[in-house]
Amino acid sequence: MISMLEAQLQKLVSRGNPPSISLSVVKKGELVYNRAFGLADGPNQIRANADTVYHWWSLTKVPTAIAILQLHERGKLDINEPVSRYLTYFDVEYPSHARSEITVRQLLKHTSGLADTIPAMIGWIHAEDEIYDQTKLVRQYLPAYKRVKFEPGSKFLYSNLGYMVLGAIIEEITDLTYESYVIENILRPLKMDKTHFLYLPEMQQNQAVGSHPLFNIYTPLLPFLLDMRMLMRERVKGTYWFNRVYIDTTPPSGLIGTAEDAARLMAGLLNGEALISENTKMMMHTKGDRITQRPLGWAEYGEDEHAWFQHRGGGPGFASVMRIYPDNALGMVIFANSTSSIGNHFIEQVSRIPW
Repeated sequence: MISMLEAQLQKLVSRGNPPSISLSVVKKGELVYNRAFGLADGPNQIRANADTVYHWWSLTKVPTAIAILQLHERGKLDINEPVSRYLTYFDVEYPSHARSEITVRQLLKHTSGLADTIPAMIGWIHAEDEIYDQTKLVRQYLPAYKRVKFEPGSKFLYSNLGYMVLGAIIEEITDLTYESYVIENILRPLKMDKTHFLYLPEMQQNQAVGSHPLFNIYTPLLPFLLDMRMLMRERVKGTYWFNRVYIDTTPPSGLIGTAEDAARLMAGLLNGEALISENTKMMMHTKGDRITQRPLGWAEYGEDEHAWFQHRGGGPGFASVMRIYPDNALGMVIFANSTSSIGNHFIEQVSRIPW
């Protein structure tokens, strides 16, 4: 089964979209598979390897959720409390006067009613090696999205803004930057040494170059959303190759790193209590048809033979997907250096292999 999967991945990258794929799998706390396919930099013919670094994009929401749950466990905040308890400037307009305030838990579950910042957020990128002030960004952008779409807790609406607000809460109650908290309390304890919010020198030599297919439904939108002069490195045949960039808003989408490090995160979440307690994991991994039963931090969930929880990431030049099966202590992550999304059929094939 592994050989069949590898043959499909090799065939996929040989077509150039995506140019490279990295796949890592953990089972019962152990890394059982870690391999890269294709070209991290197509024009320069640099092959991807186990140390190839990709943008995580929205997979960052998983460690952001873990950070909030750590603070909940430590008594620094209560996820059932209104956001306004922690951010005095959190001023939003609700759809009715008989309202209940948005809670931290609802931000985690994407049931707050806050609007999403896509497509505008696609253009919130910069080229300099700099991390922006996340609290300042929330203060800057919140007024434009302050009208709540529905009564908090009544529906699901994916919201990058909600996770921007979670980052600001972390900064408010810890007196640390969001990035410092995540590095000190998640990345370092798990020895995720090849993951950061900046391309560190040791990461730059293994960076995957982001790409985008010329013939794609989103291609005509790029000049309207992005500074193409900053983003574009070169065009080779049917592919745009991008310069190294960063997203301004780190809590929803700012991590950069290897698939192996993402596997370390999954192992830390699935095995033992290195990150959060078993009771908190049960709270994070709730599931059900009702809005109130949505998991915390995961955008997608379902059941095949066993319950699974999943998050995708996508942005200029990169795509990713992470899925865990808590009952089996199984986790898998795929990174790719193309804007095109990764189909569920690949992750489902990986899950069926008897690791």
